[in-house]
Amino acid sequence: MHSRPLADPALLACLHCDLVQRLPALTPGDAARCPRCEKLLWRHGADVLSRTLALTVAAGILYLIANLAPMLGLEVVGRTAETTVLGGARQLWRDGRETVALLVLFTVVIAPALQIGFLLAIVVGAQRRRPPHWVALLLRLHPTTQIWSMIEVMLIGVLVALVKIAELATVVPGIALYALAGLAVLFAAIQSIFDQHDVWERIEWADAREQSVVAARDVAPEAP
Repeated sequence: MHSRPLADPALLACLHCDLVQRLPALTPGDAARCPRCEKLLWRHGADVLSRTLALTVAAGILYLIANLAPMLGLEVVGRTAETTVLGGARQLWRDGRETVALLVLFTVVIAPALQIGFLLAIVVGAQRRRPPHWVALLLRLHPTTQIWSMIEVMLIGVLVALVKIAELATVVPGIALYALAGLAVLFAAIQSIFDQHDVWERIEWADAREQSVVAARDVAPEAP
């Protein structure tokens, strides 16, 4: 006999105390808490995918602005210089700080792009009648892109640098700086709205597909 995992999507383990419990049926707007540690297990939002899609599209627009428009400008003795996010990473590379340049490029440019791209693919794929199997793969990779996306850290570093050089030169904030700030706010809003549990429930697993195929074969009449 072959052992199979228990196919019960209502069973859920608390992320804080590991208590395995049965999740009750929730209506949009309701929330469930762990009876042992009283931590939030799941909050069933209303129209989560559509709201997440709208915020993600807005984040994509701000991401393009943040990487194409000037981020900072400096005016010293009548001379003006501007730089972009990519320009800052390029200058760090030229100054011999290759490691810092690669970190800036990955955490501010590549990781946010992957986060937006993965989330768009997840939401669009999950809205199909039968979400494809790659939605589950992207759903597993998406938290990693969230960890490595550090736009907030870069903004704090830029603000500290602005305070230090304010007495030496006139600093002109560019539109990309405001776009990065808006992008950080949108990422926080997406993280609070996006419901991974809802997407997991929509995915049809391989065992379910196999069972449906076997059931269809059993029901179909045999050819004479």
